[in-house]
Amino acid sequence: MSVWTRIFESKITSAEEAAKMVPDGANMFLTGNCSVPQRLLAALVQRARDGQVEGVRIHQVLTIGDADYVSPDLEGKLRVNTMFISGNVRKAVNEGRADFTPIFLHEIPGLFRKGIVPLDVAFVHLSPPDEHGFCSYGIEVGLTKPAAENARMVIAEVNEKMPRTLGDSFIHVSKLTHVVQVDYPLVQMPQGLAGDLEKSIGAHVAELIPDGATLQLGIGSIPDGVLYYLRDKRHLGIHTEMFSDGVVDLVELGVVTNERKTLHPGKIIAGFILGSQRLYDFVHDNAMVEFHPQDYVNDPFVIAQNENMVSINSAIEVDLTGQVCADSIGHVFYSGVGGQVDFIRGAAHSKGGKPIIALPSTAKNGALSRIVPTLKLGAGVVTSRNDVHYVVTEFGVADLYGKSVRQRVEALIRIAHPDFHHELRKRAQELHYI
Repeated sequence: MSVWTRIFESKITSAEEAAKMVPDGANMFLTGNCSVPQRLLAALVQRARDGQVEGVRIHQVLTIGDADYVSPDLEGKLRVNTMFISGNVRKAVNEGRADFTPIFLHEIPGLFRKGIVPLDVAFVHLSPPDEHGFCSYGIEVGLTKPAAENARMVIAEVNEKMPRTLGDSFIHVSKLTHVVQVDYPLVQMPQGLAGDLEKSIGAHVAELIPDGATLQLGIGSIPDGVLYYLRDKRHLGIHTEMFSDGVVDLVELGVVTNERKTLHPGKIIAGFILGSQRLYDFVHDNAMVEFHPQDYVNDPFVIAQNENMVSINSAIEVDLTGQVCADSIGHVFYSGVGGQVDFIRGAAHSKGGKPIIALPSTAKNGALSRIVPTLKLGAGVVTSRNDVHYVVTEFGVADLYGKSVRQRVEALIRIAHPDFHHELRKRAQELHYI
């Protein structure tokens, strides 16, 4: 038996026993996305319900799955501080039972590294160790690795089903405080299938993407709509905070080769993935894919080193001057900044780069325009009018870069739904934009 095997086995315990290691008042990091350590979290929730722990602050970003830990009955025992609002904690945030910290994705690791958010405990989810004693962080590396490196205790679920992903994505068993061995399927979250609307938007976006470009793709069905129209492109590369199953299709078609990337040629670079078991199988031990912490992947200065960098992100609404709201509906918090601004700015400074905001022209089955005279009262400006270059809807492309407010208004009205053209023009005149 090797030395590291003895070390590993000496740390194995049950989820219930491991959860007892979380002290009252602890600052805890919870691995997110589809990598939430379910057994550990369930054991912690049960301890809280049994009155055995209180005042624990759970720091997280996007989590997928049930969120019992934000139930009203756990107030005072567990309290979430999320840096991106997922659907399972949105109600708690907007009712004041959970906290939201607005921050650029690339800056989150710095909160842990600099001790701005000091971590007592990190709950992580890992692959089994290799022959040298290294476990992979699997499908969520971007924020988990920096958190684990800066927590006093690292409590890990080690799952036979977790893919072994490559890159800057490993932790040695000697760094683990406690280990809970599990064997359950990972949560799957395939992104929304592109319908006719998303494909129409995607067709316009695809026209902006040259052969040899490097792409960043946000979350949702619009990126899938874009991918649908990239099948005739050549030598595309990927440098993105996350990707899903659609990228696998393009790799298999020979469209994504990464060969012309100016940074990490031959490699897909990402921080995490959201998708199906097919995607998890694709990234397992795949030398084409490298995972890195988010302060590297999302650093605008790193992103800009990719020539012909194209970033594709979405929005809730865009006003006639080009301000982009992507994190709230009026004053009601909805999601977060995420990596949108990181990649908008990185692509803008890339040689030949193109930052793109893509969104449907309407919401509520056509009842509301997403191109608006002014943002709703209280709406968050995620991407400023100074950062915006291209805005795309199903009706075309508005190139706003270097344009006056008058020119922006005309361009954005052209890509708004025709049902709202008259109203938008009237309000623009009242605001003295045109």
